[in-house]
Amino acid sequence: MKKLFFIFLVFSCQVKEPVQTQIQEPLEYSTPETEGVSSKGILDFIEAAETQQPDALHSLIIVRHGKIIAEGWWNPYSADSPHLLYSLSKSFTSTAIGFAVQENLLTVDDQVISFFPDKTPENPSENLKNMRIRDLLRMTTGHATDSYGRIKNHPDGWVAGFLSLPVEHKPGSIFIYNTGATYMLSAILQKVTGQTLVEFLQPRLFDPLGIKKPFWESDPDGINLGGTGLYVTTKDIAKLGQLYLQKGNWKGQQMLNEAWVKTATTLQTSNGSNPESDWDQGYGYQFWRCQHGNYRGDGAFGQYCIVMPELDAVIAITSGSNDMQGILNMVWDNVLPALKDEALPIDEALLNTLKARLENLALSKISGEEKTSLADELAGKKFKIESNNLGVEAISFDLGNENKQLTIWNELGEQHIPVGHNTMLKGAFSFPNQVSWATAASGAWISDTNYKVKIYNCESPHAMTFDFKFDGNSLTWDSESNVSFGSSKMPQMKGKVE
Repeated sequence: MKKLFFIFLVFSCQVKEPVQTQIQEPLEYSTPETEGVSSKGILDFIEAAETQQPDALHSLIIVRHGKIIAEGWWNPYSADSPHLLYSLSKSFTSTAIGFAVQENLLTVDDQVISFFPDKTPENPSENLKNMRIRDLLRMTTGHATDSYGRIKNHPDGWVAGFLSLPVEHKPGSIFIYNTGATYMLSAILQKVTGQTLVEFLQPRLFDPLGIKKPFWESDPDGINLGGTGLYVTTKDIAKLGQLYLQKGNWKGQQMLNEAWVKTATTLQTSNGSNPESDWDQGYGYQFWRCQHGNYRGDGAFGQYCIVMPELDAVIAITSGSNDMQGILNMVWDNVLPALKDEALPIDEALLNTLKARLENLALSKISGEEKTSLADELAGKKFKIESNNLGVEAISFDLGNENKQLTIWNELGEQHIPVGHNTMLKGAFSFPNQVSWATAASGAWISDTNYKVKIYNCESPHAMTFDFKFDGNSLTWDSESNVSFGSSKMPQMKGKVE
């Protein structure tokens, strides 16, 4: 009877109004040496990044003693552009659960199935019955593998898909990184509050920190994905890190419970023993422990919110990298030693060098000739493309004029991608699955019959290189992505002039 009464309370509770906090632009600016940081260490980090992982980093912000001491974006990425966070989204979801706990909307000991009696199997296993919110938070659900890819095809939705999966191990017994678990945190919050994660966090986190227009992808039932899919700016990432560095306090107001911050960012689950791997240092509540006493939120291909409590620093990074450990190693090797206890003498020449470097960061463009005789011959020709997994039906090339562009036809219609020479031109492209890219493209002829284009999705880690080879009225089209969860090379496409 007590159990039923508790469930009734959980489902019938009203969302409390958060404490009203004045919206402010919270992070002030200073110089590295004033805050005890060597400009040379930051320059060394940039040099290492561009040498060891060229075209990988998209942005960098370093905060020391609550002030931004360095920020830069590799063109075409920019300060006001949102960036897909992938699993760094999880740390924002954990924050939402922290607010819900402190408002007594739920507890970390609540059973997962208690929120979804209509989605729970008739005879749930003991392991499923014993799964708690804390198991979702610390990635100890008991599943043998990540559930995320297996929950999406259930006829009754993703929640039912999650609850239908076998739970092979006792919850709490093993660590398995599980994006589906974070999705369930989002689903539980929405069930309890009637609000999506974005709606719930807007007055509690986004507005007070000055995070404008956050966008979070949703499942078919309108539940924010939780474990991925959040788009915010690099400065927004830094603000989250600074909130946690300050133990939940913001501008003198305790927004997030200090005990929650401590629990979420300290070791809750062991996940390995390699002292040199930042994925073996332990896991909290949707935060990773790091080497050197630090912790972080992170996302695929190098999205980072690194918090250094002992050094009073936060580092926010966005990337398109296949070597995430490599980025962290560059932080440990270059930035970490540059953080000193006291202010340093200012070297104006070095400071100006750093400022110029940060203001002129850029990703590479395709090198080659702007025009060949073939460029004019292609004008007006439309290549019909054989059946392919990208859904491309046809393509044409307008490369003879100053305003160059590709025109691609798919089931969404005719779309244009502006292409610069020795520069990047911005545009947009939509795929048949409704994924839209904010594009920035450059192109050049690398031979008389070979035109190459590089297209950055400048709101995500992703970029594509298109390699077009022409032979009379025939076209061969090779595509390769910079980062991918699978093969980086797409199946070759072929076409002929209609």
